[in-house]
Amino acid sequence: MAGTDDVYTHGHSEAVLRSHRWRTAANSAAYLLPHLTPGTSLLDVGCGPGTLTVDLARRVAPGRVVGVDVAADVVDRARAHAEEAGVANVSFAVGDFRSLELAAGPDGAGGFDVVHAHQVLQHLRDPVGALRAMAGLVRPGGLVAVRDADYPAMTWAPDSPGLDRWLEVYLAVTQRNGADAAAARHLPVWARAAGLTDTTFTTSTWTFATPDDRRWWAAMWAERIVSSSVAHQAVSYGVATATELADIAAAWHAWAEGPDGVFVIINGELLARP
Repeated sequence: MAGTDDVYTHGHSEAVLRSHRWRTAANSAAYLLPHLTPGTSLLDVGCGPGTLTVDLARRVAPGRVVGVDVAADVVDRARAHAEEAGVANVSFAVGDFRSLELAAGPDGAGGFDVVHAHQVLQHLRDPVGALRAMAGLVRPGGLVAVRDADYPAMTWAPDSPGLDRWLEVYLAVTQRNGADAAAARHLPVWARAAGLTDTTFTTSTWTFATPDDRRWWAAMWAERIVSSSVAHQAVSYGVATATELADIAAAWHAWAEGPDGVFVIINGELLARP
């Protein structure tokens, strides 16, 4: 996900990867799908375990798809997922997309038709530079496509002081890491600063409101807040104690068991033509 100067707040614990594997083209890239056709070449930046990458590869087959991530063990999982899924038009690379030689295809042509990043810019110290680098990997007439959440805009009901504290802790950790967890709202201004002026900005939501969805989302975050990288960072930075994090985990479970709970995540979506 992040490069050597960046800190990936979430890390790659099983709870984190479980949420990443939930992502599909339909629930995480619907804004991009109308622009994908068979034969489209696509670079997926920060591909993680590859579920979304492989699903996008299905949509553009036989187009060339490359997923890239800095975490070698996660890329290994992505390769295994693609093989298990029987999707052959996708490959994976380990490293920082800003420094790897990724543009040249097997025909020698430079650039991709689409360079895509999902929930990546919010973890980078220089999101403007990342957008500029993405644009440099796009063929003339192609697209830069990014989607990021806005943590301060996340909303839930009923009210929960424990979840309020969860958000405070998370935002404090990301700030310490030099990242901006409100990335969604900043995508248009970041794009303009990167020299991208032909842009379209939209929003969409992830909503967890059914009993099963609430329990899945809450269990995932209850685990992450005590055992993932964000938990270790919160304690080491002096943002929260281990006891506080355990109380937050309990609050997640309590919230999920309420009969009318709703959790809504706003995502910003940017399409830009360099």
